[in-house]
Order: sequence, then structure tokens, then C-alpha cells
Amino acid sequence: MPKIFEYLGILIFFYSNEHEPIHVHARKGEYESKAEFIIQNGAITEIRIQQVKGISPLMNNEMKLFKDFLEIYADKIVQKWIDYFILHKDVEFERITKKIK
Repeated sequence: MPKIFEYLGILIFFYSNEHEPIHVHARKGEYESKAEFIIQNGAITEIRIQQVKGISPLMNNEMKLFKDFLEIYADKIVQKWIDYFILHKDVEFERITKKIK
């Protein structure tokens, strides 16, 4: 499970056996949600937040933090996905301890 970010206690990661479409998981405690990136002509056109089957979604405050994070870091997440799953490179973990928005 490549951990790619931690943002104010929310762990943002990929599962090692992921599949397309490009997406990322976010977990805090027993809560988890995922964000799917819709890409057209090489650009992110939409980010869809979804519930993970069988797991309670992130709570209100954490969900807002996750959405804010995605607005700023979407391109970097997609690049880390490509690096890890397509190019088979290691991805760097980054911890962000200050609010970005």
C-alpha cells in the first residue's frame, strides 16, 4: 500500500493492486473515502468522491479537508499514480501539517 501523503492526519494512499480509473484513497481512523479522477485529453476534468464499499466515509470536517487537498494536489496525485503503476517507480511520501486552504 503506497502511502503518498498525510494531510492533517488524513492518510492518502493507493492500494498496491489498483485498477483504472485513476483514483486515490483517504483514511482517518476507521473512515475511508476515495477520489476518482476523470481525465480527458490529458487534463483532469472532474474529481468524483466516492464511498468505499463496506466502510464508513470520512466525516464532514475530514471530507472537506480531503476535497480542499484534492483541489491543490490532484495533478501531483495523478503523476504519482503514473510513476507507481505505469513507470514502476518509487513514489515519495509527503506529510503536510498545515492547512492549505
